[in-house]
Amino acid sequence: MGQITLKQVTKSFGNTDVIRPLDLEIGEGEFVVFVGPSGCGKSTLLRLIAGLEDISSGQILIDGQDASHTPPAKRGLAMVFQSYALYPHMSVRKNIAFPLKMAGMDQAAIDAKVNGAAKVLNLTDYLDRRPGQLSGGQRQRVAIGRAIVREPKAFLFDEPLSNLDAALRVNMRLEISELHQSLKTTMIYVTHDQVEAMTMADKIVVLSAGRIEQVGSPLDLYRHPANKFVAGFIGSPKMNFVTGPEAAKHGADTIGIRPEHLKLSDSGWAGKIGVTERLGSDTFLHVHMDGMDTMTVRTEGDTALKYGAPVHLTPDPACIHRFDAQGKTLA
Repeated sequence: MGQITLKQVTKSFGNTDVIRPLDLEIGEGEFVVFVGPSGCGKSTLLRLIAGLEDISSGQILIDGQDASHTPPAKRGLAMVFQSYALYPHMSVRKNIAFPLKMAGMDQAAIDAKVNGAAKVLNLTDYLDRRPGQLSGGQRQRVAIGRAIVREPKAFLFDEPLSNLDAALRVNMRLEISELHQSLKTTMIYVTHDQVEAMTMADKIVVLSAGRIEQVGSPLDLYRHPANKFVAGFIGSPKMNFVTGPEAAKHGADTIGIRPEHLKLSDSGWAGKIGVTERLGSDTFLHVHMDGMDTMTVRTEGDTALKYGAPVHLTPDPACIHRFDAQGKTLA
């Protein structure tokens, strides 16, 4: 249960094509992340799967059945929104139980399901509180609990961590990943944060302007990006790009080198240290290059170079990515 297939799905608003014809296979039990910049169509694509928006053409299959025009409530999917969408006057218990009550389930069964979800999400001690008495992370867990009790074929998460501070985002990221390991249910997760995508996904779908640029595992996309867009989007800090004569030496219009694949050396590309970001275990050097754009270099945390110091950089030849004039990766 939970296999979702998209066949030539499109979505247009008037004369604006938001989703171009695309095909996608989401396997049973997979954790799939839609990632891309703002306006790329990732949330719209999620809403099409949920049935909250009508497709313009194509087919959406859920467990082999055509659900293209099936109402959202009958698709067997559960959506978790960015805004939590909790009822402030209801207790946590009643919020989680609400979809079951609307479905006419008997109270004993409702209680069992609510208690089970609360245990999984560490909410047992908060069942009699109201949302206003909870932290942002706790409220998000309540929203997830309300989805769990429905026992859906798949969970759909629409940027669920955007309202949380940095520390809570990391904690909730881990909790959602643990939840997936526990439930083994298909999950589709939308985010603009490529770090969330890399750390959570079994499979990443990179979107740009309503098109799928590449689908693959996090390491596939990191090591073998299909084009310059994916190369620049996946990885933090982002990939450095070089054009002109240096790229031509490698038979390419543009070459890309990740910050961790640039080394400080005695000779090579010349530049001067700009801003230095010290993160403890790592230091990121922003180097103003002679005749090239500023480059980011990942080095050891105790690197002692100061602003304005002259340096030379040498790329690892085995880790240079080559792109043609259209931005496609060269073999």
